[in-house]
Amino acid sequence: MATVHLRIGDLVWGKLGRYPPWPGKIVSPPKDLKKPRGKKCHFVKFFGTEDHAWIKVEQLKPYHAHKEEMIKINKGKRFQQAVDAVEDFLKKAKGKEQNSDGKGDSKGKKTPNKPLKILEEDDEDLSALKDPSEKDLTDSDPEPSSIERLGAGPGSGFKWESSPVKDDPHFHHFLLSQSEKPASSMEPISKRLKIIEEDTGSTSIQAADSTAINGSITPTDKRIGFLGLGLMGSGIVSNLLKMGHVVTVWNRTAEKCDLFIQEGARLGRTPAEVASMCDITFSCVSDPKAARDLVLGPSGVLQGIRPGKCYIEMSTVDPETITELSQVITSRGGRFLEAPVAGSQQLSNDGMLVILAAGDRTVYEDCSSCFQAMGKTSFFLGEAGNAARMMLILNMVQGSFMATIAEGLTLAQATGQSQQTFLDILCQGQMASTFVDQKCQNILQGNFKPDYYLKHIQKDLRLAISMGDMANHPTPMAAAANEVYKRAKALDQSDNDISAVYRAYIH
Repeated sequence: MATVHLRIGDLVWGKLGRYPPWPGKIVSPPKDLKKPRGKKCHFVKFFGTEDHAWIKVEQLKPYHAHKEEMIKINKGKRFQQAVDAVEDFLKKAKGKEQNSDGKGDSKGKKTPNKPLKILEEDDEDLSALKDPSEKDLTDSDPEPSSIERLGAGPGSGFKWESSPVKDDPHFHHFLLSQSEKPASSMEPISKRLKIIEEDTGSTSIQAADSTAINGSITPTDKRIGFLGLGLMGSGIVSNLLKMGHVVTVWNRTAEKCDLFIQEGARLGRTPAEVASMCDITFSCVSDPKAARDLVLGPSGVLQGIRPGKCYIEMSTVDPETITELSQVITSRGGRFLEAPVAGSQQLSNDGMLVILAAGDRTVYEDCSSCFQAMGKTSFFLGEAGNAARMMLILNMVQGSFMATIAEGLTLAQATGQSQQTFLDILCQGQMASTFVDQKCQNILQGNFKPDYYLKHIQKDLRLAISMGDMANHPTPMAAAANEVYKRAKALDQSDNDISAVYRAYIH
């Protein structure tokens, strides 16, 4: 079996976990990014998505030698756009080559490629290699040249390897099971990331455009149910349908189902019916009471649970509610996972949520394509209840931060300072973020259309404070923020965006 050698600048097909082979180009990695140890791999930039990943050598094929084969097995729109991007790249490269050929004494002759260092497994200083895309390309067909020159026939020595869920380099799965590694939650996140990179050998380093990467998702053949079509649930269901999942929906207000029925969803008459019809049922509702009622109430999920059925609770609730629901579902032979999501309505619509999962790990793996459709990142946090705890902490911080920003804006106004100038300065400093900019701009424009309900963040603050009490841990900042949100609710801001906490300071 001949060995295929690849080098920086070569065009390739890269196999990413469960994704189909995708066209890309081998480039040099950022200076501060080290190659995973123990793995022979190359750093690849993918066409059409602008994502980058370390890809193992055995998961790479030369572009031109396998182009026809790949086009036959993948007809997706996103895939075709990526192939078109490769062809555009080659045309531009050929044009540069022709322009170069017509100059000086070298007219009509090709300038030979400079020898480029081939990335081997033990290469350490990758930053010394330059990306050839930054210079004029003088070889109109760069990829086969390196393959043929080294004596490898098309396709020789290649066999696609199947990758487990955790090895998917495009959709980040962080398997932080506290039951298996109790100390993992105490390690710096950079250390955990490094460990994951070394284990998988294929790690994305760039937040991906979810719309682009999700276009290559292979949907599960399991029947999916979804209960609750609020701000978050609506976007999630829409993305599940777009990515080809078979989805049955139910909502307390039945009219909200109509749009999704038009998009191809099926209609469930009760939560029990959805759970009995589907292999995996998700729910996303407003609070602990709604989550319990959905499972334990009349015609609730529990009546439709049979051995092997999966139930995923995506609502942000307290750990005690999760424990109760897990126990009743598993008592009927069902399988339980909690998977609350961090994000907003816009991120839900864009398929860019962050999913925190805990509970049955096999359910987590079964939901892989669903999580890829709805989010950009997934964390597995161990036993049921851990995701609820982490989500409440995250929302406690977000809620407290939003209240502080609102306080700063109103104090600026009260002291005769320009609120817009305050925002401009803030967004040029270390606290700059899309969240700060968007929320502050909305406040200055008087736009409080909900992206995340104020009443829900106040609920999360209350639950986080209660969790602190149970752990005998002080939460004075959250307690102060909670009082401000309670005042905003008293001013009839419950159904506005969390940024409407601003109004608590001006009344």
